[in-house]
Amino acid sequence: MNTMKTAMLLAALTALFMMIGFALGGQGGMLIALLFAGGMNLYAYWNSDQMVLRMHNAQEVGPREAPELYGLVQSLAKRGKMPMPKVYVIHDPSPNAFATGRDPEHAAVAATTGLMQILTREELAGVMAHELGHVMNRDTLISTISATFAGAITAIANMAQFAAIFGNRDEEEGGGGPMGLIMMILAPIAAALIQMAISRTREYKADRVGAELCGNPLWLASALHKLERGVQQIPSPVAQAHPEAAHLYICNPLAGGLGSLFSTHPPIPERIRKLQRMTGR
Repeated sequence: MNTMKTAMLLAALTALFMMIGFALGGQGGMLIALLFAGGMNLYAYWNSDQMVLRMHNAQEVGPREAPELYGLVQSLAKRGKMPMPKVYVIHDPSPNAFATGRDPEHAAVAATTGLMQILTREELAGVMAHELGHVMNRDTLISTISATFAGAITAIANMAQFAAIFGNRDEEEGGGGPMGLIMMILAPIAAALIQMAISRTREYKADRVGAELCGNPLWLASALHKLERGVQQIPSPVAQAHPEAAHLYICNPLAGGLGSLFSTHPPIPERIRKLQRMTGR
């Protein structure tokens, strides 16, 4: 199912690239955008996880650098009978975490320093189990690719802004002018809507799998309660610099504004209620 979703996502984003190319350079621009999108599809499949980790300045850690975090992930991966993912730490005071990688054999999980500071060991286990749930469900490929493409679309849309303001091409050829301005506005919104369409249900599923994996749904429920307050009280400079990757996190790091309008996450209270129902409460 996720393979089909990934193919549909790549097709939708390729079409969006072609629209932007036409807006900037007519038929020639559309052809260039098609070639660019094709090359990016291949690159994103193999390297999108490393791009996202570099985007967040994530540092790989082992049992010596982060013994508690690494040990928890190792124990959970063994319990889930899955390959041990690489473990990364992001120096960000805002509490959060995400998973990435094209498949369970090439997966990675990342946690912020803020997350490890405010959670108990049990709550941290619940969060990392949730992220491993994404890996087990093979959500990470489509999520990481969409983050990579959304970043590229935003960058191209910014270029369209300059074409719209300073360009003087013939509008019939599609370069600059009103069309460039329209694409500047619509492209990031379209990318955000695509992300939103693929992300909401996967969080509920990863919550359920993570709760089963760590052995106590209330650990994750308690962590989500802390995370909801934490991301509101402590803004994430990393997420604000790269909003196109916000959907990767366990909790939406962009509180308010467009971050709420295009939230790829279901409401935290509803997620907590579902976890509590798993215990019969």
